[in-house]
This record gives sequence, structure tokens and C-alpha cells, in this order.
Amino acid sequence: MNQTSSVPFIIGHRGAAGLAPENTLASIRRAKVEGATWVEFDVMLSADNVAMLFHDDKLDRTTNGRGVMAKRTADALQDLDAGASFDPAFKGEPIPTLMETFAVLAAEGLGANIEIKPARGADVVTAEITCRLITEAWPATLPPPVVSSFSRLAMEVARDLIPATPRAMLFGKLPKNWRAVVDELTCTAVHMSHKHITPDLAAEVRTAGFPIRAYTVNDPKRADMLDAMGVTSIFTDRPDLFSS
Repeated sequence: MNQTSSVPFIIGHRGAAGLAPENTLASIRRAKVEGATWVEFDVMLSADNVAMLFHDDKLDRTTNGRGVMAKRTADALQDLDAGASFDPAFKGEPIPTLMETFAVLAAEGLGANIEIKPARGADVVTAEITCRLITEAWPATLPPPVVSSFSRLAMEVARDLIPATPRAMLFGKLPKNWRAVVDELTCTAVHMSHKHITPDLAAEVRTAGFPIRAYTVNDPKRADMLDAMGVTSIFTDRPDLFSS
């Protein structure tokens, strides 16, 4: 089993989402400035099936647009402002494509957890396009990415299309049948909410041979507790709080 030992303890969540607009190139660059060596981000498809960094079904929270993200073309999405709602200093920051993001990761030397975040009903096609781009364009200078999703359909596609790429099933609370799910999908790690992690649960996952990574942790004291439990990595909006 690939234990993805290159994955560090600190992973910037949506770049550095507490310091810059989430899922933007500015956020990814800020994570690097704050000492992160890996980042996590979400991938959704535009109406014309371009893989782009975005989290919500709707545009309203993080951009000056309104309505459903997946109903806009990539060109229309890139005309939106994805920065000013976070802070006026980021006015004009666009929604990036996955290909643009790969270029920045290569330039900054950053590893990545790529979360497949499909719009409703688009699980398979989002996974197919994301996996194809990883196969064709992932920078050779970087360690292999970790691919994750809450969607079992997406993870089935990833299992079949990129079997050698490390993959993690995402859970909120770990279900009783977690091992069966992870084994069926041939995942290499478990990702879950830190709120539901206990010492016994962390030990169960680790004893089964899987790294356990926790989202979203912005409190250094909680991070220390999780580290002591054997949690392998944490996703944080504030990598600056953990830099040495």
C-alpha cells in the first residue's frame, strides 16, 4: 500500500483560505509564503466542462456572480471577481482553471490534495476530466497528488482511471463500514472531520494501515492533540499559525 509518506503534517486548506480568497491562485501562493509545502483545493466543472477551482454549488458566497456555478462557461466564470468579497485588496482575482493551478504548483514547488467536488449529477464526468488532466498534465517535478472526494461515484472513477495515484475517501464522521468502503475503492488514506476523531478511532485507522488526515484545523492546541493521537496530517485555513 502506498502510504504517501511525502505528505506533510500541515496542508493548506483551499490554499490558505483564512488569509486569501479560497481556491484562488493568490491563496495557493499565500500558503507557500506561510510555510506550507502542500495545499488542498476543490475541483468543479464549468458548463463547458472545464475543470476549475471552486467549492460551492452557487457563486454567491465567494464571487460577485449569482446563481449556479456549473451553469456558467469557463470564460464567463473567469470574468467574475473571486477576490473582493474576501478583501478589497484581492479585487479582480479570478476563478482559476485546474491547468492554471498546475502551473502555479510547479512554479512554487507545492504538492497538492485535489478534491473532486462535483456539482449535482456530475460525479462521473468531473472525476473523468480531473483524472485525465492529472494523467496528462500533472507536473513531473512534483510528488504525486492525493485525490479525494466525498463522492463514492467519483472515487470509483478515480480508482479505475488513476489506480497508481494516491487516493483518499472523505468522510464527515467515520462510518462503521469505513474499511469496506476504503477497500472497495482501493484508497490509500482516510480523510475526515477532526471533530469526530478520538484516540481510539485514530488508532483503529492507523492499525489498519491507513494514514488519517483531519479537516479543518485552525487551533494549534487541537493540532497538537491530533498529532499525539497519530493523525497523519491536518488541513488548515491558517498555515501561518503552524510555521516553525
